[in-house]
Amino acid sequence: MWFRNARVFRFTKPFDITPEQLEEKLTADAFKPCGPQETTRQGWVSPLGKHGDLLVHSAGGYHLVALRKEEKVLPGPVIKEMVEEKAEAIEAEQGRKVRKKEKDELKEEVMLEMLPRAFSRNRRSFAYLAPQDGVLVVDAGSAKQAEDLASALRQSLGSLPVRPPALEQAPSFTFTGWLDESIDLPGAIELGMECELKDPSEDGGVVRCKGMDLRAEEIQNHLEAGMQVTKLALTWDENVSFVLDEEFGIRRLKFGETLQEKLEEVDSDDAAAKFDAAFSLMTLELSRLIPGLLEAMGGEDKSAIIEEQN
Repeated sequence: MWFRNARVFRFTKPFDITPEQLEEKLTADAFKPCGPQETTRQGWVSPLGKHGDLLVHSAGGYHLVALRKEEKVLPGPVIKEMVEEKAEAIEAEQGRKVRKKEKDELKEEVMLEMLPRAFSRNRRSFAYLAPQDGVLVVDAGSAKQAEDLASALRQSLGSLPVRPPALEQAPSFTFTGWLDESIDLPGAIELGMECELKDPSEDGGVVRCKGMDLRAEEIQNHLEAGMQVTKLALTWDENVSFVLDEEFGIRRLKFGETLQEKLEEVDSDDAAAKFDAAFSLMTLELSRLIPGLLEAMGGEDKSAIIEEQN
């Protein structure tokens, strides 16, 4: 169980929930397959797939959940062809032109006819709640996908006081400073060999660099011309590599050999035990990475966060 991405949400006020309470809440919205006339449906499933029944997998105070979304696949060209055939038949029989509004109605009719025979596309999205760290972490490649899962979780729980972290300074300012060396690179962070630069002007261009020394003269020339760094490949503590974007989206996560070796030390042929060990190792590493990155990026604005009162 290794996340490929990490979209972070910050709890804006103290939040705590037991695995049992979370299980109860999610059970009411457990996944059920699409009905014959439904195009999409989503719900909660076991994070362990066929190796588990519970909707919540907890370890060390971290609660892992999985949202499954089913979508019926209806090929656009096939629908269009069938609509045209029906429209031509009406025109031939009734000697009149079929207008757009009627074609739209025919399209709905065709889709309803096709839905029971349509293929299904299923996708699982994972996230874990870390109340003690004050974060929700979603394995999603885009901000929208992450927000969709957070919205589903909010709906099931009734309340979920989270928002993306608010940084004291723009990530692109920090990234650019690291590359032009106007800001010191923190000791725990190493530059990778990939970045994206954008011209901030309205019609500005984009330069994507891969497999390059990011201190190279070519990149420095772009920076001197006023371009800003919006994505940057980094390695954290020699153990986790990723690409960080200007939305504080951690993408293409790769956990290093040290963690993989620790997982191999787990002497078990039990898939659930292996899953649990990987999840525990990952959450432990991310519990260090996320606050470390927030600090390295110039700090977090916590003015809107209600701290727990003793």
